[in-house]
Amino acid sequence: MKDLKVCLLNDSFPPLIDGVGNAVVNYAENIRKCGGSATVVTPSYPDVSDDAFPFPVVRYPSVDFSKFCGYRAGYPFDAKVLDRLNKENFDIIHSHCPIASTMLARALRETTGKPLVFTYHTKFDIDIKNTIRSEKLQRLAIKVLVNNIEACDEVWVVSNGAGENLRTLGYTGDYRVMENGVDFVRGRADDAAIAKIGAAHGIADDEPVLLFVGRMMWYKGIRILLDAARLLRNEGLRFRLLFVGEGGDFEEIKAYAETLRLGETCIFAGAQRDRERLRAYFCRATMFVFPSTFDTNGIVVREAAACGLASMLIAGSCAAEGITDGRNGILCEENAESAAKAMRFACKNPQVLREIGMHAMQEIYISWETAVRAAYDRYAEIDALHRAGAYKERRVPLDSVYGTLAELIKEFNRWRSLPTRKKEKADAQKGDALDE
Repeated sequence: MKDLKVCLLNDSFPPLIDGVGNAVVNYAENIRKCGGSATVVTPSYPDVSDDAFPFPVVRYPSVDFSKFCGYRAGYPFDAKVLDRLNKENFDIIHSHCPIASTMLARALRETTGKPLVFTYHTKFDIDIKNTIRSEKLQRLAIKVLVNNIEACDEVWVVSNGAGENLRTLGYTGDYRVMENGVDFVRGRADDAAIAKIGAAHGIADDEPVLLFVGRMMWYKGIRILLDAARLLRNEGLRFRLLFVGEGGDFEEIKAYAETLRLGETCIFAGAQRDRERLRAYFCRATMFVFPSTFDTNGIVVREAAACGLASMLIAGSCAAEGITDGRNGILCEENAESAAKAMRFACKNPQVLREIGMHAMQEIYISWETAVRAAYDRYAEIDALHRAGAYKERRVPLDSVYGTLAELIKEFNRWRSLPTRKKEKADAQKGDALDE
């Protein structure tokens, strides 16, 4: 198989912690294991070094929009960046975000002619509605998003539910399900590391722990967890609700927990960037609680499964795909009463939960190595299709705009290089004169 050069683009990447950024890191690392090479292209962050990554990271200018959407907004049409990417001679361009990343990817496709793959990871329409108040502007933003996706040569989704959501936005093209994996090894963390988690947060050895890991945003279903915890606390049930993560709603969530008088019940551990320490959090828990209907794949659910931890999920949600209630997970309805029932069962039946967690480990765990190997095999097929001319006639609205923009940037880079070229020519002429 040909050693493929892949350009991975995404609007989020460390130091920001989220599921898609984690996916891109693991794509880059495992493409190398497949014999290829990867370059990540993402918005800049101040005072951030990428030297620790075993693959190149190219940053383009960005503006801090974290107060509005939790992310930095990138400006993808930087002439220097596009010029650098043009010189890399990539075989595959793969975008993981339908906004700035795919805009840059389309411009790069226009200048290089290389095939463009897109993966739909998350329900961007919810992000748009949470960020933009005007319904007219929401519709326009979704139209731009769908146009970017339709422009791609091949579209992947991380679950069947993600594909269904994409259809509701107006996308009518084909797509292929390519599941995400997890970077946790199968099995439990070291007992000493697990014990440290309990000691750090004052959790007794026999105390049930209900764990949430993810971005601290209301749309993750966190209000359901807090309201359910209040119901259980009022019953006198002994347990701890442990939150790991950060996000734009973090302070509001903490304040709401205080209004419910859950100060001793709830623990807010913040973001955990050390992956082994995060594994220990999963391994200390009695059940993973993830009442999100927003997530399209739920990498954290598979992280829990890797640790033999059962998950509580909303029935019918994308995160619950592959889950059989009482077999490899616990399903509930999208309300506090139903969640409280599941959480009560977990606290009172820890042995049953351990058995369910073992089934989850056996049945829904997928490693990133396996997931990216499948993606890399498809890259090779796409590369062959491209060489056979399969994508030449694929055109959608605004392609000409991106083509014109790309040509303007190329011309700007040529013009920018003229003074350097003139100087090099003059220096060469001086050298020739001295030689004479």
